Amino acid sequence: MTEISIVVPVHNENKNIKPFLQRTENILDKMEKSYEIIFALDPSSDNTEEIILDEIKRNKNIKLLVFSRRFGQPASTIAGILNCKSSYCVIIDVDLQDPPEMIQELYNKIISGYEVVYAKRKTRKGETFFKRIISSFGYFLINKLSDVHIPRDAGDYRIISRKVIDQLKKLNESHGFLRGMIAFVGFNQSYIEYDRDPRYAGKSKYNKFLGSLTIGLNGLIGFSSRPLFLMSIAGFIIALMSFFLGVWYVIQKISGFNLTPGLTTTVILITFFAGAQLLGLGLLGEYVGRIYDEVKKRPKYILDKKINFDDQ
Repeated sequence: MTEISIVVPVHNENKNIKPFLQRTENILDKMEKSYEIIFALDPSSDNTEEIILDEIKRNKNIKLLVFSRRFGQPASTIAGILNCKSSYCVIIDVDLQDPPEMIQELYNKIISGYEVVYAKRKTRKGETFFKRIISSFGYFLINKLSDVHIPRDAGDYRIISRKVIDQLKKLNESHGFLRGMIAFVGFNQSYIEYDRDPRYAGKSKYNKFLGSLTIGLNGLIGFSSRPLFLMSIAGFIIALMSFFLGVWYVIQKISGFNLTPGLTTTVILITFFAGAQLLGLGLLGEYVGRIYDEVKKRPKYILDKKINFDDQ
């Protein structure tokens, strides 16, 4: 068993592979610990795979997982974690927004008595104000409604112990929201703050409009049923309002007053209730969809190739 595994999900990152390896290998060599670097590759349209294969010839500590199709970053990350053989595993992106030089600091902290040490962002260079607002609101909403505490301003960049890896293997969830899964596993966790750098090269695959929303929904729906309870409460309140509104109409009728215009009120009420019902059905549909995905028990990912692994 090696000491440290570095899991790196990649897709169309041909410009970042070599700079990432140069900085990562430098810090790992300074640490003088045995290591492996696992690239988890969604099939790419550029020459990312060829570059990694060339790097494997140069450094036998580099390994490659290639999937049968694009399964997405969460599945790629989980695959890398489940195939690592080290005492500790670091999850990091290849775009160098998260500095590899922090690996030594993360390692030094986890061996002092923790099972998880995550990197918490103090600043986010290269990110728009709109994205920061959406991300902040998403973390706020998740932690208000979720059953587990998901650290604010922390992405997937972290180091986890073999104890945590063994527990993650037992979680057979189709939607692998890693931050929530690690928070659910628990154990003694800590963090290190850092300033996040802008992307080194290429374009981000992260959807700046829907990415944070998707992550927020994964965390909320995957780790809490409270939204369903809140919709029940909202339904009760709306029904109660409708009852009192009906009483108000009866009072007007008996008193001989006609203070409420009929058509406008009817249109507003129908529109309001229709919107509330669609919102509730959409929320319920998200949970039913998750149940549907889970009962099918399809694999999180399908591997096409395992290169430079002992059990390939």
